Order: sequence, then C-alpha cells, then structure tokens
Amino acid sequence: MSQDNSSSTGSGEKPVLPPDAWLGGRRVWVSGASGLVGGALVARLRRVGAAVGCLVRRPAEPGRDEMAWEPATGQIDRAALEGVDAVVHLAGENIAAGRWTAQRKEAIRASRVDGTRLLAEALASLARPPRVLVAASAVGFYGHRGDEEVDETSPPGHGYLPDVCQQWEAAALPAAAAGIRVVHLRIGMVLSRAGGALARMLPPFRMGLGGRIGSGRQWVSWIAREDLLAIIERALTHDSWAGPVNAVAPGPVTNAEFTRTLARMLRRPAVLPLPASVVKLLFGEMGQCLLLEGARVRPGKLVADGFPFVYPDLESALRDELNP
Repeated sequence: MSQDNSSSTGSGEKPVLPPDAWLGGRRVWVSGASGLVGGALVARLRRVGAAVGCLVRRPAEPGRDEMAWEPATGQIDRAALEGVDAVVHLAGENIAAGRWTAQRKEAIRASRVDGTRLLAEALASLARPPRVLVAASAVGFYGHRGDEEVDETSPPGHGYLPDVCQQWEAAALPAAAAGIRVVHLRIGMVLSRAGGALARMLPPFRMGLGGRIGSGRQWVSWIAREDLLAIIERALTHDSWAGPVNAVAPGPVTNAEFTRTLARMLRRPAVLPLPASVVKLLFGEMGQCLLLEGARVRPGKLVADGFPFVYPDLESALRDELNP
C-alpha cells in the first residue's frame, strides 16, 4: 500500500497515513485511553475498523468496550483479555503535574512499573495471548546527554528518570518471555495544542512572555502527535519491530531554537528567558530534569525502516498545530 508523505491539506485536515489492513476487525485493548495520545489513538483505530477496548481505572460503564483494572492492587480481568489480538499500553502518572516529592516520585514509578508488570504477567498467562504488546516508554531513558547524539543502541543515562524507564521496560519481560512481540516506544515531547507541554506554553508565548529556559542549549526531542499515532499503528502491524524504538522526529532542536521557532510562528517576541535558578526554585528536581536537561535523540529504527514522517521538522509540526 502506498504511503502519503505530504503535509497538511488545504482544507486544514490532518493527513492520516494509510493503516496496514491487518488492523481491520482486530481486537485491540488500549490503556491510558483518556490521555492526550490514547484518546486520539482509540478514535483512529476505530476509524480503520479495529474493535477497540479500553482499560480504565474506574468501574467499567455498561454497554461500553471497557475493562476495569487497578495496578495498585493487582486487579485485572484476565478473561476479558483472552483472545485479544494486540495491546497498547500508554497508562502512567503525569510526570510534569507537580514538584517531585518522594511520594510523587514513587507514584510515578509505580504507575509505570507496577502497571506494566501486571499487564505483562496477565497477558503471559493467557491461553491465547495477543500477538503484540506496544508499551510506552520515554526518551528519559537516555538522561541528560549534552550534545551527544543517542539512538536505540545507546546505553541508559543516570538518575531518576533513566532508572524509572529501565524498570518500566524491564517490567514487560514476562510478555516477551511468553512469545509476545513487545515494542517499547521511547516517546519524546508530544506536540499537540490539545494538551501536554505545547498547550501549556501557548498562553504565555501568545502574550509575548515566552523565551528560552535556562541556557537554552538543552536538547528537545519531540514528535508530532499525528506521527506518533502512525508510529503506534506501524508497531502494531510490523512483525520486524521489537524492543526499543525511539518515537521522535528526525529534527531535534535546542530549547533556544524551539522557543524562537514557536515565537516566530505566533508572530510574537521571545525575549523573556526563564533563568535556571528560577526553574529550580519553582519546580525543584522536576524542573531540573524536564526543563533544564535533555537528550539529542535520533529515531534510528524509524529512519532505517523508511518511516514516512509527515512532520519531520519543527516548523511544519507547529504550523499544523497552530493553524488547524
């Protein structure tokens, strides 16, 4: 099937890469379906004919394709998973929701590690396990690397986020040991005006109050949400994909370049930098790791596979998000 590698259309509609025919009629469960990526993924998969169910951390609503689970207590309905074709696991606490107290850091770790382990062990125990588990991870795996370029063959970094990411990915080992193909998507900053980092940046930048953070030399490895959805589809359908895949665009930028580009697209100045000292005062360790540090991540496997990025550069991605 041919791939459309064009950018946005004149009508303002986002392009959608043609999905593999394998998805039509398949049963796919998605965790984290209420999130920025999960909600859009569920809608996209249903449009191509997949029978999508959602793992939810509340009582399942009658008449909806939902299954209640509770990673904190180990509760999961194995019978509902029996015979499913694929699982996409996106659930996890928002790491940018507040300062990282000891309690908050443990909640972030547990939401990723314990939830992934529970799901992987449940899938491994099935008589008819799924063909593939696509599990979210993050570019935080690489830690702070300065100007060093890293790809899927690079070792992990050091510190809280790299440690969490390593445990997160290792928690899926029971599924892989049972013969399930496991793909770990190391996701960068997802660009979407609907939520996440970009949505939080837009109000101050639109008022002309934006600027670089700290030195501005830290790298930002990002991905357009539409490209991420297409990457997840490909991870579901391409049997050659297994292990870590860097879900980032091929054009990482420094924070200074990111803020300049965003300001230019909004036709606003970007002359009010946020000093590193203020970041540390306001946000503590969370601000240090998420705002002042970064990694220059290369999507090695995507490039080698010929993945057709619709938004390979920051300007095209921001133009589409800011001019829907």
